[in-house]
Amino acid sequence: MAKVTEIVAELAAPAVAAAGCELWDVEYVREAGVWYLRLYLDKEGGVDIIDCENVSRVVSDLLDEADPIEGSYTFEVSSAGAERALKRPSDFARFMGSPVTVKLYKAKDGRKEFAGYLKGYDNGAVTVAVGDRELTFTKDEVALCRLRVEF
Repeated sequence: MAKVTEIVAELAAPAVAAAGCELWDVEYVREAGVWYLRLYLDKEGGVDIIDCENVSRVVSDLLDEADPIEGSYTFEVSSAGAERALKRPSDFARFMGSPVTVKLYKAKDGRKEFAGYLKGYDNGAVTVAVGDRELTFTKDEVALCRLRVEF
């Protein structure tokens, strides 16, 4: 049986595309006893509140009709954000050379967080240029890799 996020992504993709956006991610999580279904959008030039509202209206109706989730949940639509998490190989390819923050499950060299520039991605292993050295973290070490905004 397909996961809720996969079902919702398939259901929402045409509506998101029709709004001129890209479906960045779908999240179905429980927080403080409440289930949340979240769609994260992206588009060239950035996503605004109107994009979120338009997609929310259409997808909400589609969800009501298809009813892919048992029980109640809160539905949210938002921008993927400037400091979005990179999850898929295509995300890493798209943002190669960009500033990122890598968070680890366990400390390495006394740190659990490394800020640098994305230099490589291979089967879950992430390579980051930190200062004058390149560090590679295995898939099992990486808890999260997200874009980093520099000021």
